Amino acid sequence: MHYISTRNNNEPVSASNAIALGMVPEGGLFVPERIPAVPSLPGPGSRFQEIAYPVIGALLTDFSASDITSCIERAYNDTTFDIKSVVECVKLDDWRSIMELWHGPTAAFKDVALQIMPHFLAVAKQRTGDKSHTVILVATSGDTGKAALEGFKNVPGISIIVFYPHEGVSEIQRLQMVTTDGDNTHVVAVKGNFDDCQRGVKKILGDRVLRERCLTEGFSFSSANSINWGRLCPQIVYYFYAYQTLVGRGTIAAGEIIDFCVPTGNFGNILAGYYARAMGLPVGKLMCASNRNNVLADFFTSGDYNAKRVFHRTMSPSMDIVISSNLERFLFEVTGHDATAVNGWNRQLADTGSFTVDPATRARMAEVILPGWVDEAEVLSTIGKEFNRSGYVLDTHTAVAAALCDRIGSGKRHTVIVSTASPYKFSTHVLAGMTGERAGDEFAAIDRIASLWNTPVHGALSGLRKRPVRHSHVIEQTDMQRTVQEILAGLRG
Repeated sequence: MHYISTRNNNEPVSASNAIALGMVPEGGLFVPERIPAVPSLPGPGSRFQEIAYPVIGALLTDFSASDITSCIERAYNDTTFDIKSVVECVKLDDWRSIMELWHGPTAAFKDVALQIMPHFLAVAKQRTGDKSHTVILVATSGDTGKAALEGFKNVPGISIIVFYPHEGVSEIQRLQMVTTDGDNTHVVAVKGNFDDCQRGVKKILGDRVLRERCLTEGFSFSSANSINWGRLCPQIVYYFYAYQTLVGRGTIAAGEIIDFCVPTGNFGNILAGYYARAMGLPVGKLMCASNRNNVLADFFTSGDYNAKRVFHRTMSPSMDIVISSNLERFLFEVTGHDATAVNGWNRQLADTGSFTVDPATRARMAEVILPGWVDEAEVLSTIGKEFNRSGYVLDTHTAVAAALCDRIGSGKRHTVIVSTASPYKFSTHVLAGMTGERAGDEFAAIDRIASLWNTPVHGALSGLRKRPVRHSHVIEQTDMQRTVQEILAGLRG
């Protein structure tokens, strides 16, 4: 199976080429030319690794069986994740479960994809004969950066540069990134927001002159953001795993339709759920939960995407996004691969900051997506309500989804709330939601939550405050390309 561009501006490529390139060189994102069905899924109660194999195999068809097995075994094991199951499902009540995706090395859902992606890239480079030194460029709203750093640090033949919004992530997220060791890691704060970082990375990846000049010097670019299919592909796995786990426990019956409620920013995590649905998983609706930066909620409600709005820094910073990159893939799929429409909408967004989809597209989106948004007060009240109701502690992002689930969930179909981060990672706001207390700092709040919840603090956060800061570079938005070139000059020696 080949991969094609959402903008019809590139020849079809293999999965290996799509992963190695990261995004379409002239702009656009790679998607499978057709969405395959999973040929044979292991039965209820199967291990995560067992379910990963047929799902990934159906999508990365130029990888051999031994390639896929090796990647899975290296990524998903007791060394990289703190629970054997990799992903945990917790039943809250008869109609709601939580899917915990934060048991990897950085306490965020990005680990599930970014622990396997370096192994995908190694296979892809081997299959394409790429002997260049790969430079991974990452824009992060908080969690992707650290997860990518952990996945790629000290990998031979690869360097990674992470750009994050200066003063736009939580203190714990910042410390996780700036204390990262490894001889191939670079972390840079950008004076702007996530959209500025993402725009800069896309501009560098799409700069043909720069790319060709770097190739002559032995460097190639790729990305670890969800614009890279190698990052999105493994996220599809955990939707199948959650379903089979719930069937195995008797929570739902085999073949029963369920819903998922997903806290959403860049649209990658919920898009993985869409692909799982298209590959045959019995999913009814995907609830798209936005925070105060509610551009997606407005879009799915009205059909109008308007990025010309006030940007809010919220207590769920990984969702503080106005330009959702993976929406392009979704629009390409629901329009039946209409690259002309996608190109038109992208041009309008670039030129005017907004676009409007046609009624037919809006109707097809509504068949799958159920949107809504949650303000800051409701995030806090939901954390407290859930703690008092079930004893479960939600982080600020998962609370956005839980609040929307309570508001618009039918109660008739079982709903899985996708939990994207450990509550210890956003501790001051979580504690305020649980008890109304205001801790002096995030680490004091971690200690207090641990005493109330009686759950071990995630290992990624233990001792974080004592680790030395290794990265302190702060730049203007206009300096991102120059910074990349300076880092490459250092790599050349």
